[in-house]
Amino acid sequence: MMYNNPQIMPKFNDINLDKWKDSDIWTDSLWIIQERDKSGKHDGFYHGNFVPQIPKQLIQRYTKKNEIVFDPFLGSGTTAYECENLNRNFIGVEIQPELVKYVQNKIDSKKNFFEILSADSSNERTFLKIQETLKKRKRGKVQLAILHPPYANIIKFSKDKKDLSNAKDLKSFLNQFSQVIKNTITILEKNRYLAIVMGDKYEKGKWIPLSFYCLNEAYKLGLTLKCIIIKNMAGNRAKQNREAIWRYRALASDYYIFKHEYILVFKNG
Repeated sequence: MMYNNPQIMPKFNDINLDKWKDSDIWTDSLWIIQERDKSGKHDGFYHGNFVPQIPKQLIQRYTKKNEIVFDPFLGSGTTAYECENLNRNFIGVEIQPELVKYVQNKIDSKKNFFEILSADSSNERTFLKIQETLKKRKRGKVQLAILHPPYANIIKFSKDKKDLSNAKDLKSFLNQFSQVIKNTITILEKNRYLAIVMGDKYEKGKWIPLSFYCLNEAYKLGLTLKCIIIKNMAGNRAKQNREAIWRYRALASDYYIFKHEYILVFKNG
């Protein structure tokens, strides 16, 4: 097989297959990340943010320059900053107004557009506004969606009842998250990609596989699973300098220590 054959060049990214050996794109399903990237605008102040290497890899793998990345859970802006670094356009939604202002004040891209809404991603009206934004920008759809929602009620991020972290139970969380996926599909280009970054939780002596429940919600909406990536959690702040006590507790009980989370990649078509 000729690696530089134009017919096998990816249609959904800018990877130069003539120089594929030089690519820094990870292609294994196990991602060992020893510490988060703290360069540039990534300050790590927000407890719910995720390591920038994850959106960086997904953006490079599944989009081209000047395409649009969508994030329905903006948080402290991790994905937005990576879009700025990689010359991608960005649309984000965040339910906490103070975080929207925080990210807007940090973005200063001159090359690409950044539209950030203070809204609820489970509300269909939010996506009518996004469609208006796309029309204003003379664009039809987004090319990649990266979803990094709250891991159910492990951490409550606000007092807003619409906040996913305030869902009263697992069923309510999944119903609301499913609506976010459904809404996202309406603005996602056909045959492009949606990634869910999700961990599990331990509650009342039971391991709750949130990631697999969320995977099933995406299945039910017709998305095609392309891969399950396991990402280690070596730098998890909750466990820093506490390895010994966590190990003692595990040995004294019947559970294993959380050391991973999942990146679920789906294709819309």
